[in-house]
Amino acid sequence: MNEEHNLPTKYDPADTEAKWYPFWVNGKFFEATDDETKDPFTIVIPPPNVTGRLHLGHAWDTTLQDILIRTKRMQGYDALWLAGMDHAGIATQAKVEGKLKESGLSRHDLGREKFLEQSWEWKEEYAEFIREQWAKLGLSLDYSRERFTLDNGLSEAVREVFVRLYEKGYIYRGEYIINWDPETKTALSDIEVEYEEITGGMHHMSYPLINGKGQIEVATTRPETMLGDTCVAVHPDDERYQHLIGEKVKLPIVGREIPIVADSYVDMEFGSGAVKVTPAHDPNDFEIGNRHNVERILVMDEGGIMNENAGKYQGLDRFACRKQIVEDLKADGMMFKVEEHVHAVGHSERSGAVVEPYLSTQWFVNMDPLAEAAIKQQQSEDKVHFVPDRFEKTYLHWMENIRDWCISRQLWWGHRIPAWYHKETGEMYVGREAPQDVENWEQDEDVLDTWFSSALWPFSTMGWPDEAAYDYNRYYPTDVLVTGYDIIFFWVSRMIFQGIEFTERRPFKDVLIHGLVRDAEGRKMSKSLGNGVDPMDVIDRYGADALRFFFATGTTPGNDLRFHWEKVEANWNFGNKIWNASRFALMNMNGLTYDEIDLSGEKTIADRWILTRLQETTAHVTQLMERYEFGEVGRTLYNFIWDDVCDWYIEMAKLPLYGEDEAAKHTTRSVLAHVLDETMRLLHPFMPFITEEIWQHLPTSGESISVAAWPVADEAKQDDEAVKDMELLKEIIRSVRNTRAEMDVPPSRPIQLMIQAADDDVLARLQRGEAYITKFGNPENLVLGTTVDTPEKAVSHVVTGAELFMPLEGLIDIEEEIARLEKEKQNLDKEVERVQKKLNNEGFLNKAPEAVVEEEKAKEQDYVDKRNKVIARMNELR
Repeated sequence: MNEEHNLPTKYDPADTEAKWYPFWVNGKFFEATDDETKDPFTIVIPPPNVTGRLHLGHAWDTTLQDILIRTKRMQGYDALWLAGMDHAGIATQAKVEGKLKESGLSRHDLGREKFLEQSWEWKEEYAEFIREQWAKLGLSLDYSRERFTLDNGLSEAVREVFVRLYEKGYIYRGEYIINWDPETKTALSDIEVEYEEITGGMHHMSYPLINGKGQIEVATTRPETMLGDTCVAVHPDDERYQHLIGEKVKLPIVGREIPIVADSYVDMEFGSGAVKVTPAHDPNDFEIGNRHNVERILVMDEGGIMNENAGKYQGLDRFACRKQIVEDLKADGMMFKVEEHVHAVGHSERSGAVVEPYLSTQWFVNMDPLAEAAIKQQQSEDKVHFVPDRFEKTYLHWMENIRDWCISRQLWWGHRIPAWYHKETGEMYVGREAPQDVENWEQDEDVLDTWFSSALWPFSTMGWPDEAAYDYNRYYPTDVLVTGYDIIFFWVSRMIFQGIEFTERRPFKDVLIHGLVRDAEGRKMSKSLGNGVDPMDVIDRYGADALRFFFATGTTPGNDLRFHWEKVEANWNFGNKIWNASRFALMNMNGLTYDEIDLSGEKTIADRWILTRLQETTAHVTQLMERYEFGEVGRTLYNFIWDDVCDWYIEMAKLPLYGEDEAAKHTTRSVLAHVLDETMRLLHPFMPFITEEIWQHLPTSGESISVAAWPVADEAKQDDEAVKDMELLKEIIRSVRNTRAEMDVPPSRPIQLMIQAADDDVLARLQRGEAYITKFGNPENLVLGTTVDTPEKAVSHVVTGAELFMPLEGLIDIEEEIARLEKEKQNLDKEVERVQKKLNNEGFLNKAPEAVVEEEKAKEQDYVDKRNKVIARMNELR
């Protein structure tokens, strides 16, 4: 606690934010307490890749997690937010190889061991960058439990999972057509392929029958693969080709004789109804080839270069080969038509290279039993809850249509596959440890897909496979996962089926899904558009609190977020408003200590009203937090702080604070201190830095706001009468201020003010608030009554329960006032029409709760009363 109550004159986010993060980390406020008297609450961070700096999407994702974990920590949970990073196999290896390339080296020049040393150096360098960025964002991560997907514990978990799946027959090795990235020279899973619409050519070719009795027409978008054709397929029911089934054709250029086979896969209605079959370069052709037991011929190497099976085209790049073959086939008269053709072409998500369907020996996971268990889990009470729930359909659709998962990657950076091959016998051994006579065995060169280890993240980070591990037993399953909709397939689904398979429990109760950060025009941020924004630049300009509040309030769950600099600036202004209001309050605390705070004294209307609004805000915010409606929480807090606390209560508190009554001063100071303390706590998860700074200057109890108790609404502090009083006073004061503004009458110029109350109850309210009306209306003469002598020429305003009159002499133009009243009447006409339309709707009357219907009827009466009074005033002025 800071004994000095006064805040600096100017709010400087950089200065404020620089000092508190080390204070929090050194104080161990972010570390899970292991206090078993508290309920645990766990979040694991989606581990960022150690490939570079964090982007706005990371900042958004982690801000939402931090809001949750700070709230739960304050609510008394043993809160664990586990920190960590992902090795990101393909992406990191590509970065390290790119760095080597600048020195004219390749990984093969270094060898595997030296290359991995370089990769670890890269990891350490960029992990430190990431930690610095976490700190600038104010993330309350438990660094004492930080994990990395290649650390020893997680590597043990990966081996355990691989071996168990292999022993159950769920992991197998086989020759299949896989997605191949010729640039990084590695396999890709289906979801690592991004499809783009490309305008290419549909090439129509003739394959002559060897019996000399004609030819058969086939078509392809990839003519270079024809060099690997091993049959032509037609549908068994296609009458056009019945007589040709079993015959052979001669493959142009190559001269190889290949059979015509019947296969029901062929679509008779598409093209000529005959298809060329290249089993080593197309997944559907691979299946046809298997059914007809034809040869598989690879015609290019891992880099997309034509190989020895390509004959005279050997050594050409696949696209150069395509051009040359088209020319040669045209010259031979075998290509008779090329049509423009728009089709979806797969590109590597990592390198951008056109993906090549490629015959390769790879490791796969049989997904059928794992997907079945995951789907079944969603039918139980212990299902994973998606927020918003529409994303459950997205998840289930993918699981129901899942294909086997290719898990091997032709990389060096990653978890090496725990399989060994005997150098002499070729026997394969799969195990948790290397074989005893390891010198006679060679380990598989490949590593596992990055997502294989990431799929184990919720439990491998907790000490599994040691099922006696303390963290695993206390903090698993986790409570909520926060992530973007773009990795539901990549990551969320895999964590669920692996969690169910190995722990027999869902890995998290809830999945909170957000969208993507886009630019102000709604475009995806990218290097090519040059519209990316570095979150660190935003923080340097406006501070982390402003950026965090923007993230929290900028959208609703599941939707994309558009980045606007001006909205971040508006949140910086909000910080200034809080700072200045708090500074005023602190300057008027008169040395008040926490022990001296006393809310039992006689309180003003404003005191009782602000305490009531605080209870209402606390209850509403707490409910919204449970539903992950951060945007609504932010708006609720913004309105409460800006309008209720700053614009109304602090202004009204000046009356007792600047008065002579010491008891009244002490009560108001106590209320002000209490309200600011509780408000800063409610705001803390969203804006941690400024709230800690202010809280440390307030008369509070405790080491840090980050571990202070979350406010709880107290019904004893609610005063409905004070709210009614205050709403009437606010309406009157606003009306007077608006009239002054419209009539160009400065606030300092005294006016005559007469207020006619509808009844004695309203009059009593006006009399209780007379001091506020005098202070903020500045009337030279104030008249209150149930009947007042209204001057003929006066500005009037109708408020709920009362009418205001301000004599016009010297103040207004009568014609202008009639025009203003006419406008007010038109607005009231619209409100009356709107509410009457609702009350005349049988559907509304039958379905709406009785209290809602009564509320609408009360509104109707209020609008009609106001309109009648406006009409009466217009008649008087005329």
